[in-house]
Amino acid sequence: MLTISDLTVRLGGRTIIERASASIPPGGRVGLIGRNGAGKSTLMKALIGEIDPDDGVIAMPRRTRLGYIAQEAPHGIATPLEAVLAADTERLELLAKAEEAADPELLGDIYERLIAIDAYTAPTRAAVILTGLGFDEEMQNRPLDSFSGGWKMRVALGSLLFSQPDVLLLDEPSNHLDLEATLWLENFLKSYPATLVVISHERDLLNNVVDHILHLQGGKLTLYAGGYDSFERQRAERASQLAAAKAAQDAQRARLQDYVARNSARASTAKQAQSRAKMLAKMQPIAALAEDPSLSFGFPDPTELRPPLVTLDMAAVGYGDTPILKRLMLRIDPDDRIALLGRNGNGKTTLARLLAAQLAPMEGAMAASGQMKVGYFTQYQVEELAGGDTPLEHMTRAMKDKTPGAVRAQLGRFGFSGARATQQVGKLSGGERARLALALITYEAPHMLILDEPTNHLDVDAREALVQALNDYSGAVILISHDRHMVELTADRLVLVDDGTARDYNGSMEDYIDFVLGRNQPKGDAASRSGGKRDKKAREQANGQASEELRALKERLNAAEREQTKLQKQLAAIDAALANPSNRQSDLKRLSMEELAQRRASVADALEMAEALWLDLGEQVEALA
Repeated sequence: MLTISDLTVRLGGRTIIERASASIPPGGRVGLIGRNGAGKSTLMKALIGEIDPDDGVIAMPRRTRLGYIAQEAPHGIATPLEAVLAADTERLELLAKAEEAADPELLGDIYERLIAIDAYTAPTRAAVILTGLGFDEEMQNRPLDSFSGGWKMRVALGSLLFSQPDVLLLDEPSNHLDLEATLWLENFLKSYPATLVVISHERDLLNNVVDHILHLQGGKLTLYAGGYDSFERQRAERASQLAAAKAAQDAQRARLQDYVARNSARASTAKQAQSRAKMLAKMQPIAALAEDPSLSFGFPDPTELRPPLVTLDMAAVGYGDTPILKRLMLRIDPDDRIALLGRNGNGKTTLARLLAAQLAPMEGAMAASGQMKVGYFTQYQVEELAGGDTPLEHMTRAMKDKTPGAVRAQLGRFGFSGARATQQVGKLSGGERARLALALITYEAPHMLILDEPTNHLDVDAREALVQALNDYSGAVILISHDRHMVELTADRLVLVDDGTARDYNGSMEDYIDFVLGRNQPKGDAASRSGGKRDKKAREQANGQASEELRALKERLNAAEREQTKLQKQLAAIDAALANPSNRQSDLKRLSMEELAQRRASVADALEMAEALWLDLGEQVEALA
């Protein structure tokens, strides 16, 4: 059992964790969560001994092997496969001893131990882990120094998983992973045989892998049974109970204060008043669960443009003279919500840069609306924010032709109101810097948002707020994300970037997950596979026809939805005019109350018909998809 008792940790004179306690059972699978800046990574460092607590105790059985990813990524001429194998230090030591041992009895003991720890299957197990993390055979045998920092951190994660510590500690393990590797990691962790503590903001991972949620808030720890959805329910119940208890206590406090105020001066009641004053002094205030008012995303709606926004016709794109993607045939409309799927390195970011006009097509054609504005978010923008400047200074430079009020309003949409707008960026959390970067790319009300891994620095609550903001935004969205909860809630169209091109993926997100994990895949003999090759062209033609039909249906569905929105606004304006005749919109001023009522009935009928058409088209799209 891992036990935390009255733990207090202070950093830089500030108390991060204060008298926190929790007990993690042997073999427990715990998701450590909390808002950005709550102290989750600090707690992890205290668990591994990197930080000495100011008070309290962390206890665990003797000889417990803790596993935690070092902050410095592995490097050198060793290959990823060699680096992962090196994580099993006992195996390496035994193999070295076997090379030197001359005593047959000692050699027998060494070989017996090697068999016991499954040493001879180690290369296969290491290769399986690296493959799951996105390394093909060629990559597994390249020098570490030929990889970027993100890929090196994948090697560090692979080494940790391969070493199988008694307590596996993971701090945001999916930050350097794509969706496909995240799915593999989740599947791997489900069967991890020892204790697991993982800091994660991935709702699906927290629901599918862990059996307890350890919530860090206000320096305190609370352990909840179940996954994240269960935690949310329990937290909501607790918040309701706290709110009721606080309301009851506030009422009692008000009654006591009133009694003391009215009766302290009277000799006959002074003693009772004094007694109640003591009760007031001893009453411990009940604090309601804190909510962060700065948790805010608000994308300004763009002006309307006629579809399509972008059309790619047999386009190719790449770097220098080397194309990364070819034969691109895509159309993007103003109300499209597209998620780009595919492993890192397949060209998702290259396609995003083409759509953002940062890259020009090498061949073929790309047509884009001349009035279209694009907001393009990448992690580089977060990292390149000047740490010594404030959000207000950043936004003022970007909106140099705008009034101070307009600058403040844009910052306010993203939670930077009041004093928060004048904090130095270097003192902001990762999530706050990501919000600022989003504010900077959207101040011109772009017609298309391209978001490349926007959630890496956001906690669960912030991700939910971003999902809501994207669903409220009226422009097109192109999303690259390993957070499938976000993909499922925001995207209505999937595009697979693979095999040097990009094409619509006609299955659902669940189908794609099954495909990545190798579940529910059809099996056949050689003859059927051969027949499949012969029929490939016919299947492609059929799929093409189905895609065109689906595209046409979706266009009609989107048009019906726009018509619904227009009619709903008309109905709301008429209702407002009926309720307050003196404050009508210009086109309604000339109508009498009777004419307004007739207009309302007509619009309501039209809205009912539009809703019926929308439902019918939605069923057709779902059936064809």
